[in-house]
Amino acid sequence: MLNVIRISLTLIALIATASSQEDPQLGSARVVFQTNYGDIEFGFYPSVAPQTVDHIFKLVRLGCYNTNHFFRVDKGFVAQVADVVGGRSAPMNEVQRVEAEKTVIGEFSDVKHVRGILSMGRYSDPNSAASSFSILLGDAPHLDGQYAVFGKVTKGDETLRTLEGLPTRKEGIFVMPTERITIHSSYYYDTEMEICEKERSVLKRRLTASVIEIERQRMKCFP
Repeated sequence: MLNVIRISLTLIALIATASSQEDPQLGSARVVFQTNYGDIEFGFYPSVAPQTVDHIFKLVRLGCYNTNHFFRVDKGFVAQVADVVGGRSAPMNEVQRVEAEKTVIGEFSDVKHVRGILSMGRYSDPNSAASSFSILLGDAPHLDGQYAVFGKVTKGDETLRTLEGLPTRKEGIFVMPTERITIHSSYYYDTEMEICEKERSVLKRRLTASVIEIERQRMKCFP
């Protein structure tokens, strides 16, 4: 009997561990960065880092990441987006600058830093994250709980692999590309709205087909 209880408790612990390691649910918003080496699409974890998600998504909607760049590409580690205040090649308007200069609190979680994860950059102050963030290019457990995870890449791993193959140079602790990796533009969309549009299109086709069939039957039965 005791053995059965021990086995049951072990199974419960394993199930709990597996559940805790599951990816958090992505929100419906998607952002696409169009770079000179291809597109990168990502989604957000609003349940993990709500304030960070709101801040980054607002920067995207304001166009703050347009003409910005990846200043760091360390193969197998991270590709890091520059802070938009100093990283853009185009000047910022006042609305963009006000939002870009804001910082967010460190929303640290137990989500693991693995390939594809988006994680905020910051200084030594845990609440100093602004607009720079990293895309993980490999597992980095030493970052877990130290940097705020707020989303993950949903499409564009081939673009990330292209970036990893570019020539780099070492500057202090940073591995940097020798040529500028520019985010030419960005856009966003909602996956739920996209699904609704598809369903609406299907329904419209079915209604049209039904109308045609009703008219055909009417002509046949009531010439």
